[in-house]
Amino acid sequence: MAEARTPAQIEADIARRRQELAVTLDEIGVRMHPATIIGDAKAKVASKVDQTAGRAYVAANRVVSEVRSRFVDEVGAPRLERIVPVAMLAVGVVGLITVSRRRKR
Repeated sequence: MAEARTPAQIEADIARRRQELAVTLDEIGVRMHPATIIGDAKAKVASKVDQTAGRAYVAANRVVSEVRSRFVDEVGAPRLERIVPVAMLAVGVVGLITVSRRRKR
């Protein structure tokens, strides 16, 4: 059978539980404070933006590397057989745009 507790022990237990409850209520108050909620939301958004930006950087870097590998060989020398046709096409497109704009005026 359990020992009988003295009034002093009961009062000490009540005081300890009251202190624990006060700490818990303080924590809830901090968590529910609008500034805390806004700060948490900002942190989550910033984290998502960082993740998205990181993924975008990796994807863009991959595309740039793939395109670069088509126009530069393993040593880093330009592949003229691929660059010249693309350059000619670009000059042709710019020329067509220029001619069509002049005709509209």
